[in-house]
Amino acid sequence: MIKRLIQWKLAWHSRRILAKYRPTIVAVTGSVGKTSSRNAIAAVLSSKFRVRCPEENYNNEFGVPLTIIGAKSPGSSFLGWTRVLLKAAGLWLLPRSRRNAYPNLLVLEYGLTRPGDIAHLCDLARPDVGVLTTITPVHVEAFGTIDKLIEEKGEIVKAVAVDGLVVMNGDDANVATTMGMRAQDRHGNATPIVTYGFGESCDVRAENYRVETNPVSIAFDLVMGEERVPVVLNDLLGRGQAYAALSAAAVGKHFGLTINEIAEGLERFHPQAGRMRPIRGIKQTLILDDSYNAAPASMAAALEVLRCFEVPESSRRIAVLGRMGELGRYSVDEHRLLGLRTAEVADLLVCVGEEARDIRRGAIEAGMDENAIQYFLNSTEAGRWLDFNVKSGDVVLVKGSQSARMEKVVKDLMTEPLRASELLVRQYGKWLKE
Repeated sequence: MIKRLIQWKLAWHSRRILAKYRPTIVAVTGSVGKTSSRNAIAAVLSSKFRVRCPEENYNNEFGVPLTIIGAKSPGSSFLGWTRVLLKAAGLWLLPRSRRNAYPNLLVLEYGLTRPGDIAHLCDLARPDVGVLTTITPVHVEAFGTIDKLIEEKGEIVKAVAVDGLVVMNGDDANVATTMGMRAQDRHGNATPIVTYGFGESCDVRAENYRVETNPVSIAFDLVMGEERVPVVLNDLLGRGQAYAALSAAAVGKHFGLTINEIAEGLERFHPQAGRMRPIRGIKQTLILDDSYNAAPASMAAALEVLRCFEVPESSRRIAVLGRMGELGRYSVDEHRLLGLRTAEVADLLVCVGEEARDIRRGAIEAGMDENAIQYFLNSTEAGRWLDFNVKSGDVVLVKGSQSARMEKVVKDLMTEPLRASELLVRQYGKWLKE
């Protein structure tokens, strides 16, 4: 009851804050890539606007209002929530002379757990620009079918007015099906769409994409119409980060930035904890820390990054893979398919969690030697085994859903575990007790 009351009060205050300050709202949703995209967008737009985006994974009915208010979650502290609500009230009660104290652009992230979530968040903070990254079977457990999930994700397309902009991943077929959900005015004009991706038909696209392993970076040519500029993203890896940069470029163009200003803004796009972050490991190993979360598409993308690394003859490419959650009836098939893919890339596979048995099964079906596969019930056991068994020159990909707690493996293997709170995900509060 108290939780629902706080949620209602947060939304009530948030609406009044937005009504008073009228910031431009850029909202990002999708199955994967939301956080990277929102951070890239914030980096690009920060040269022109007073930008605020979530500091944490604030993307639900509590997190979005907290971002609007500019507060951190106080957890279970009733006094803490009272202070948050008082701060919220103060914001919309401030005199107009303090208007410049509030950001004039919010980059928000809209997450999804159950039907109605995206529509609710769009009703709370209607986006001027809506960004749709990808749609994969993550969270399909709550929807039953991928078609119903697509319909829910498409709520962000429906919410953007005709004078706004929808930015879409042009390489994703599921995303493309939401185009018909665009708003229309009485003259039949629909909300404009800009697509981004690697495909030739995308309005904003990457060409000549490549992964550099020494030093670690990705590079590509950013192409917008007839314009082209080289982009290098240091300490970032994978097409997922390139997609995030492309979405930011599409948004930046909408707000009047030149292609060179966009490229300069992307230099402020830094690696995030648990999102394909390179970390130095023990015994001169390299960890590819992608432990924040996992979905079939992001798992496949992570394996492609691992494939790019050439290792010495005595070293290995190691895939440490935890379960993928909330896949519902697709779970067995998706884990098995992941195993098939892993067998093509990794020299050693370490599976973590009950569902990961199907990863092992798929890898064996693909011809991977059973002696090159290890299975552990949890990430603690996997980390301890790897601590003893990694060798100099190994490249270790660590990835799994939040519930798999794969950051524990990274902490066991990193050369500077005292920097865990700085470099890893879930290094606070309840997470450290579990």
